Amino acid sequence: MTAVLPERVAPPPGRLPVGPAGRLLAAAAPDLHRHARRNGPVPWRDSAALLADVEASGLTGRGGAAFPTWRKLAAVASGARPVVVGNAAEGEPASAKDATLLAVAPHLVLDGLQLAAEAVGAADAHLYVPAGWAAGSVRRALAERVRGWDRVPVRVVEAPPGFVSGEEAAVIAALDGRPARPYARTRPVVESGLHGRPTLVQNVETLAHVATIARWGPAWFRSVGTVADPGTFLATVSGAVEAPGVVEAPYGIALGDLLDLAGGPVARLGAVLVGGWAGAWLPAEAARHVPYCRDALAQWGAAPGAGVVVAHRADACGLAATAWILDHLAGQGAGQCGPCVFGLPRLAETVGRLARAGAPAGARAPAGARARAGVGTGVGAGARDAGTRAGAGPPAPADVEHLAALVTGRGACHHPDGAARLARSALRTFAADVAAHRGGSCLAAPAAWNADPGRRP
Repeated sequence: MTAVLPERVAPPPGRLPVGPAGRLLAAAAPDLHRHARRNGPVPWRDSAALLADVEASGLTGRGGAAFPTWRKLAAVASGARPVVVGNAAEGEPASAKDATLLAVAPHLVLDGLQLAAEAVGAADAHLYVPAGWAAGSVRRALAERVRGWDRVPVRVVEAPPGFVSGEEAAVIAALDGRPARPYARTRPVVESGLHGRPTLVQNVETLAHVATIARWGPAWFRSVGTVADPGTFLATVSGAVEAPGVVEAPYGIALGDLLDLAGGPVARLGAVLVGGWAGAWLPAEAARHVPYCRDALAQWGAAPGAGVVVAHRADACGLAATAWILDHLAGQGAGQCGPCVFGLPRLAETVGRLARAGAPAGARAPAGARARAGVGTGVGAGARDAGTRAGAGPPAPADVEHLAALVTGRGACHHPDGAARLARSALRTFAADVAAHRGGSCLAAPAAWNADPGRRP
């Protein structure tokens, strides 16, 4: 029988060091004893009541797609023998939020996983976590959870490295013992996922929010953020900031204020990358005042994504950084459809040739995963030599736009779409650099030409 708490436990005391809007990190506790003392027991709720609270909260997925959480829960709950999966694969190279959350608040995530299983009527729960210390943290937390704390056993599955290994269909494939690659499907995962059963694949940050909503209610959750994007989110802020790392902030915070939570810029900025390596560049001066929420970022062709923000120095080359990222993305596709097999390498090569056209003497070419592996795409020597042999000059922006249009919306997953979005945003934000490179020069300082486009802090 489902027990209902007579009243919600009080919200955790204290504030985050990064500001007053902390929710998940303020509730963090490294072990079960302190978690129970700070947050109380699992707030078991009647399934209908929990679904209603999640719907009223306006919670959306924190893995990048921002899909309404209650709709996924309701869809899975309507099927037979459902399965729930907590997804912490985090293949995005510039994101560390999920690993951080599992390290500092594993029991909050596990509570959310249990509540999601209860809400949809699942008897099977899985946690999909990268190998290493994150998986170790989860296993230690599971070993601490005393008899009677959980209602559904949890199976931990280690996620392989890779940009697309956390895509929903790739997660299902990995849990089924197959390679963690997206695959074309005729029915959504919420209807037919693991072993053909309705499956909820939910990001671990989203599950942690479910655990707080169940404890403190939808009104409390909505008391910060925006109407369309309520609540807080975890952001990984890196690049040219004083204290790169994971911070928590309410949706709607200005990008400049978000950078300040990470200590603020350490140099004059030229651009800010929002949404990760498959996100979009925004010019720094304008970006400072842009609210971090879907409606505001959409006007710049960007989206919050999984909360990745990279501060890019003004004296570094934005085209070089973009070429580096595109070369990496070209090597991270599943290799199952035309846009990944042919389109992304060609897009990376084209932007790479444009970046190299204005490179200062002695500058190192941006070398992504494929170039380091000797594949020769991106801006590796093979691509440069091929361009020289063909007698081709620097590509035109129209060439990049054409290739981006060819891959958009045509893949088995959204991986090509993200690469195309990044390339298009680079043409807009670094328009002056594009013009300079096509003329054989670069506006960046030679010493900063190869500034890292942002990795996990």
